[in-house]
Amino acid sequence: MTKFLTLAYGIVCYLVFFLTFLYLIGFLANFVVPKGIDGDAIVTLPNPFVVNLFLIVLFGLQHSIMARPWFKQRWTRLVPAAIERSTYVLATSVILISIFALWQPLPYTVWRTDAAWLQIVLWAVFTSGFLIALLSTFMTDHFDLFGLRQVYLRFVGRMYQHPPFKVIFLYRLVRHPLYTGMFIGLWATPHMTVGHLLFAGGLTIYVLVAVGWEEDDLVEILGDSYRSYQEGVPMFIPRPGKVHETIRSGEAAPTRMR
Repeated sequence: MTKFLTLAYGIVCYLVFFLTFLYLIGFLANFVVPKGIDGDAIVTLPNPFVVNLFLIVLFGLQHSIMARPWFKQRWTRLVPAAIERSTYVLATSVILISIFALWQPLPYTVWRTDAAWLQIVLWAVFTSGFLIALLSTFMTDHFDLFGLRQVYLRFVGRMYQHPPFKVIFLYRLVRHPLYTGMFIGLWATPHMTVGHLLFAGGLTIYVLVAVGWEEDDLVEILGDSYRSYQEGVPMFIPRPGKVHETIRSGEAAPTRMR
């Protein structure tokens, strides 16, 4: 693959994921997009619960297997290393798009609030969750996370190196603000349905399991620096009035949703 095609491929993969991320927000909010999570209550497949659960498991398998070092070592024998991350991002987008298309609405109410002021508050919390998730990617290396840095370095003929270990802003409060933001976005809603609960619960369980594998990889890459970081900073929920002090201010830990 030529340098130009590598760069173009990385940009396309990034744009596809960005649009998919925006659709995810509309999907959960049942807003603007053609089909929301609670779409039309028309069951088109025999067992909608099983279908939805299968889609969540499929997402988890792709997201975890393709992120494991043993898979990447074998995968990069088939595809150039420079587009490994972009391909991972594209595969994630394809799985999410499949979920949007095949999701079977289960619009039975679990909880609901009709108070206008509380609806506004919950939608504000929902929005803030996705903003936290997005902003947290810029606090490490947004372009490395989504594969653009890799294809750019290939384009200019420079060697790729893993981004430095640093702890800034939200990463001084929690180790995984990206996941914290996603949890908020998944669960904050004025109308929780069975389908939404299944989606939010399934992805939450997946993250809680997969983050352990991710941290094992980070310890292997970063060693004692990350072990010290683990000891001083909680995973998802900040400790009131406390920030990490054992690592110099201005350093931060990388986190990836993979």
